[in-house]
Amino acid sequence: MTHSYSLLDKTELTLQPIVLNGANLRQVADTAAAVLGLASDEVYVIDARDDLLTLDILRSEIRAETLVGKSHELLAALGRLPGIIVDDRTRVMSQGILGWIAGDAAEVGAALQASNRIVDEMRANIARRAVVFATGPEVIQHQIVDTNTPLIARLLAAQGVRVTPGGALTDDPDVIAGALREAVTERGFGLVVTTGGVGAEKKDCTIDAVLALDPNAATPYIVKFQAGSGRHLKDGVRIAVGTFGHALLVALPGPNEEVQLAITALCARLHDGLDKHALARAMVEPLRQRLRGGHGSEGSHHGHVAR
Repeated sequence: MTHSYSLLDKTELTLQPIVLNGANLRQVADTAAAVLGLASDEVYVIDARDDLLTLDILRSEIRAETLVGKSHELLAALGRLPGIIVDDRTRVMSQGILGWIAGDAAEVGAALQASNRIVDEMRANIARRAVVFATGPEVIQHQIVDTNTPLIARLLAAQGVRVTPGGALTDDPDVIAGALREAVTERGFGLVVTTGGVGAEKKDCTIDAVLALDPNAATPYIVKFQAGSGRHLKDGVRIAVGTFGHALLVALPGPNEEVQLAITALCARLHDGLDKHALARAMVEPLRQRLRGGHGSEGSHHGHVAR
């Protein structure tokens, strides 16, 4: 597997010495982009004077195979353009990752293979680390016992996933989104699960928190309502499966029976390589079936089961 590498703000390539005599700089940028496998609008000439030419790569990450050992190919392509002269002294220079362009393909390739193995191992380890957050004042104030986190931990442990209890979060979309973000970026969890707060009342905001981190998260309905009827400010009860960084975000209902159904479905498909939409469909169907059997869902009164 190949990986993208962050350029860490080192995005410039300088060619020197080079002779410029009526060169078309847009043509230069387009030619460089083609050699590096980039879009034409991702490469610009930012300096062309005396005996040097500097290109800027408008990307934050780049794949190694588009870069390594491309120095000779880039110089040859630019040397064929009118108004540009390169010779045996001309070098392509850069700081940081872009410096790989002048590297020996075999040597850099071996180093990258070792690096890729390390990255793959790290990601696999991250994927096996999960944190579970309960939501709601009733859990925070110890009015009820959080039975969901131990259940989730037990079922995920059988899949080789280590679970850390995250504690309880208040019903605030910014607080929940912040906790999820921190769990991924600061604490290194690959699976972040929440329970509760997926209903249709004003206080239910876990789905909103997931969507704040992943606007394209899968959020299928368990049951739908007429929005604005009774306590139903929103139009239904949903679950959510999203991604943030390399982590999977999963928002489950609060009732323990529903958590067991959904997390069991997740565990059954966790290692199948399904995307977030397929995972969400696998998890929501047993919840809908339970509701069709006459058992309630979070805030599900007077609603109809989603399809």
